[in-house]
Amino acid sequence: MKYFLHTEHWARVQEALGHRVHRLSGEGWEFLAIEDSNPAGKLLYLPYGPLADSLRSFDKAIEAAKELARSCGAVFLRCEPVNAGLPQEGYAPLLEARGLRRAPSNQQPELSWIVDLDGTEQEILAGMKSTNRNLHRNIHKKGVSFRKSTDPQDISILLGFLRATAARNGFTAQSDDYLSTVAEVLLPAGAGALFIAELDGEPIAAAFSYDSEDTRVYAHAALDDTHRKLSAGIPLVVALILDAKESGLAHVDLWGVAPEGKPDHQWAGFTAFKKSFGGRGVSYPGTWDLPVDKPRYFAYTGLRMARGYARQGLAWARTVPGKAQELLGAARGKLRG
Repeated sequence: MKYFLHTEHWARVQEALGHRVHRLSGEGWEFLAIEDSNPAGKLLYLPYGPLADSLRSFDKAIEAAKELARSCGAVFLRCEPVNAGLPQEGYAPLLEARGLRRAPSNQQPELSWIVDLDGTEQEILAGMKSTNRNLHRNIHKKGVSFRKSTDPQDISILLGFLRATAARNGFTAQSDDYLSTVAEVLLPAGAGALFIAELDGEPIAAAFSYDSEDTRVYAHAALDDTHRKLSAGIPLVVALILDAKESGLAHVDLWGVAPEGKPDHQWAGFTAFKKSFGGRGVSYPGTWDLPVDKPRYFAYTGLRMARGYARQGLAWARTVPGKAQELLGAARGKLRG
């Protein structure tokens, strides 16, 4: 798989958003690095990188990234070695031996869901749940049609649905400015597409995808809740997948999913939806930090940890009155007995 986050198109998106971007490579390794900042100061972020064909190449890439981080005044570099010559399991000790430590949270999903497109269209559909196939074949009977757009102006359709969904469900969506910038860079270049479901000519759902050389990423989607019973979101994703096949791509990355056996995970609902299209899971090592300015980095992580403990303590303190009542009630019960 060719990761979209390594492409020149993604570099241009980051530059349009005001970030400085670097691309470095050597024998058996390469990475794209983005200058960013957080409360610790400047950081150098390598999305899904560095790529390396062996551990030896990975070491060379990390040394190059460290030198780059020092030269631009970064406190630490943050990386995601999805393809770095690491074993599928037991990679943590190898990374820790090189001075890396797990980041407080993952920047990109540690688990993703991939639909491979090497079969025929009928074979791809056969891998989906029957509900998905039936909706794909029959949704047009309800007046719903689908179209693909590379017009940046059409991002306004998705933005409207995202704002309404965020307000209804109480979460924060990506900003309009961010997604508008992404659309303005990617869509005219053919590095992304909007898929729009329409009912009698009126948009009722939209999905925004990003394309690398061989992989389409299902990035953002939302629908008009008024027409939720039509389930147009399902055949919309089918259209996105089949168009990827027709366009000569090899994979569709439906992005983050929840771990197995965790029905209460915040992504559990999305996970069931994504898995209904067939495919396979893929796991990555996650996000790791490498301190460059160690005093500043460890001061930052120490402060984060202290704040976390303070929040836990406050939460516990709020339960104390209730706990005291429980203990008092238990003691009274024993006395009566």
